[in-house]
Amino acid sequence: MRRPDRRGVLGGGVAAVLAAAGLTACAQGQEQRAEGSSVGTGQTPVPSGERVAWFMPAEICEHVRTFMSWPPLDSVWEDMAGDVQRDIAGIARALAEYEPVVILAAPEEVKAARRACGSGVDVIAVPTDDLWMRDSGPTFVQGAEGIEGIDLHFNGWGGKQEHEYDAKVARAVLEYAGVTRVDAPLVGEGGSLEVDGQGTLLVTESSLVNPDRNPDLSRDEVENALKRLVGADKVIWFKGVKGQDITDCHVDSLARFGENGVVLLSRAWDGAGPDVWTRAYDQARRVLENATDARGRKFEVIDLPEPDPARLGRRGEDFLCSYVNYYIANGAVLIPRFGDRRADQQAAAVIGDLYPDREIVPLEIHAIAEGGGGIHCATQQQPKAREEQ
Repeated sequence: MRRPDRRGVLGGGVAAVLAAAGLTACAQGQEQRAEGSSVGTGQTPVPSGERVAWFMPAEICEHVRTFMSWPPLDSVWEDMAGDVQRDIAGIARALAEYEPVVILAAPEEVKAARRACGSGVDVIAVPTDDLWMRDSGPTFVQGAEGIEGIDLHFNGWGGKQEHEYDAKVARAVLEYAGVTRVDAPLVGEGGSLEVDGQGTLLVTESSLVNPDRNPDLSRDEVENALKRLVGADKVIWFKGVKGQDITDCHVDSLARFGENGVVLLSRAWDGAGPDVWTRAYDQARRVLENATDARGRKFEVIDLPEPDPARLGRRGEDFLCSYVNYYIANGAVLIPRFGDRRADQQAAAVIGDLYPDREIVPLEIHAIAEGGGGIHCATQQQPKAREEQ
């Protein structure tokens, strides 16, 4: 999302343990929690020791449901709010063909949301400021006794946007789901985290080691906290871009994991000149080419070129045309369609090759993209517990 001015089992080897046990990315989780963790009390403290208490399943793992937010008509979207609501309804309807969908909407907007989304989508009365459930909602992880939810203390991307209601969304979602809340020792957003489900985490430094989120934490301190929270053995850091978009360059619009060491990397349109975003891509590619994942494998990096802006019609400066901001659902992958036929078809083919057992569902999300986000930004999965996979 670009330009804030436009929108007022053990610390020593998760991957090795999983490999030795023959577990897949969807049949895992830590077998031990740190001593002192309290389960079943409605809130779990984060341990400070070396052992990790949770493990974040890869998005490809089966979901219980997807959570979304309904943007109010009286919101930061102003005269675009109706178009944005139509995009959200389109995503929800498409998702509901594959898994349960729950949308949070202000009490006065519940009826309108139900009409727009159809009977296949559950709408619950919870006030929201905006639509970015990936960031305001909880990040679900596997604990020793089931699924729990990390509250990353959403603060409007470092105070860049009003978030009176969105600051409470994580708690509301966890209460609805009946899931224990994990109180994170840092501030962040779900779009900041990309895991392979095998011990590797991708993040951008710009979105987390940032004085508007974590002014008193060093990068090492942020990394150690993230490792405990999502069960990562290895964190791959990209520099990112600070101050050019409201998220400070979330990783989920830059790089996404496929399976078995594959990373899809969003590459600017070939005709784009050098700017902060092409430099971010170049830097991320260099990092990946010289790194290995938590299992010691070299990354296979696949470029996913962005569309030609000239083929998209008139779009604002914030328009996010990253194909990697897709969402993996049960049996499907929802991907954006921007209007550059060649680029749209190439993206669908590349993503389809990575997920051959899932239907590829292209969706036009022009209004959402004008706000600098995408399908992944608007969704948050609740995975099934390890024993249910």
